Amino acid sequence: MITKLQNPMAAKDLFAGWEETLIWSCLQKVMGGIYGDSAHDPASAMALIGDFCFLAGMPDTELAAYKPETCQQDFMIMVPQNQQWGELIEQLYQGKAKKVTRYAIKKEPDVFDKEKLRQMTDTLSPEYELKMIDEGLYHYCKEHTWCRDFVSQYADYEAYRKYGLGVVILKDGVPVSGASSYTSYPGGIEIEIDTKEEYRRRGLATICGAKLILECLQRNLYPSWDAQNLWSVSLAEKLGYHFDHVYTAYEICEY
Repeated sequence: MITKLQNPMAAKDLFAGWEETLIWSCLQKVMGGIYGDSAHDPASAMALIGDFCFLAGMPDTELAAYKPETCQQDFMIMVPQNQQWGELIEQLYQGKAKKVTRYAIKKEPDVFDKEKLRQMTDTLSPEYELKMIDEGLYHYCKEHTWCRDFVSQYADYEAYRKYGLGVVILKDGVPVSGASSYTSYPGGIEIEIDTKEEYRRRGLATICGAKLILECLQRNLYPSWDAQNLWSVSLAEKLGYHFDHVYTAYEICEY
C-alpha cells in the first residue's frame, strides 16, 4: 500500500547522490511530500512536488501509478532514477508519456561574478521598473497563467514571504518578466524564470535572473537552476552557471 511518509528522511538513502533541490524540499518537509511502499522502511519512493515527480529505489508499478488526492493537475514531469524506472513509466503510461531531455546545471556556490551581475541589472531601460515580489505582486502572479509558477507552490503570501524570493520587471506598473523561487529548501531556492511572450528577446529575463541571484547571495541562499531546454542552458551560462549533464524525464499528459 502506498503511503505518504510522515518522516520523509526514512527514504533519504533511496535518493542519495541525487543533486536535485526539489527532492531536498520534500525530504526536509519544506514543501511537497515523499510517498513510498512502506511508512518506515521503504524500498521504493516518490518525491512529489508541484509538476515534478522523482522515482527512486526499486521500480514499483503501484507507486509510479499513484496519484494523491491532493494532486489536482493533469500534467506531471516524471524523472526516473534509472533506466528500469524509465521503462516502467513507458509501459505504464504508454502514449500519455513523452520522453524528453532536460539539462542539469552544476551547483557551484562560489562561481558568480557579483559585479558582472550588477552590470547586467544596470542595463534595464528607464521605461521599465525592477521590483521585488511583495504581497500585491504575489497575488498578481497567482492570478495570471504566464507567471503563476513564480508563486504557485506557496499556499499563501506568508509562506512565500517566509520561504520564497522573487523579482519582476514592470512596464507601466504591470509585470512583464520575472524570476522567482519555484520551490525552496533550507539554504536555497530553485529558480523559475519567464517573460510575457510579447516582451521576449529584449534581455529582460537576463536582468531578472541577475537580480535574483544577487538577492540570493546577499541572503546566503543558493540559487539552483535546472534547464528545460537549450535556451535555458544558454541563459544560465550567461549568468555564470556551468552545464553539468543531460538527463531523461517523461512529460505525462492526463496524469
